[in-house]
Amino acid sequence: MAIQPSAFAITTRQSANWSDAKRRVLAVYREWLRGAPEIQTMYNVPLPVSAIRTRIRQEFERHRFVSKLSIVDVLIMKGHADYQETMNFWKQSTHIMSYFPDENFRDDSRLPKNFMQGFLEGRN
Repeated sequence: MAIQPSAFAITTRQSANWSDAKRRVLAVYREWLRGAPEIQTMYNVPLPVSAIRTRIRQEFERHRFVSKLSIVDVLIMKGHADYQETMNFWKQSTHIMSYFPDENFRDDSRLPKNFMQGFLEGRN
């Protein structure tokens, strides 16, 4: 698939009122949900699509009670910019996996607990 930087570009604008902002938030949310299977494939995420969609939901729920329209507009722009970067493959797998902090993909248990333990095991 060829990368077209302008494929996901939208013009920056402000919401006219709260109903317009709600419509725009739902549009960005739906874009993310529809893109979850492709994100899983492109970035080789070792999680089911449902887990990715759950994490997307958590990110949107984090800002659920924002009460200023201007802040909602900024969050919409940031969300869409992040979506564009993700779908154009401008991120690396580690960027995507940083959204899943509970999953331990690096296996930190293999690392020594302190300097002396690592020294005695012969690691430097």
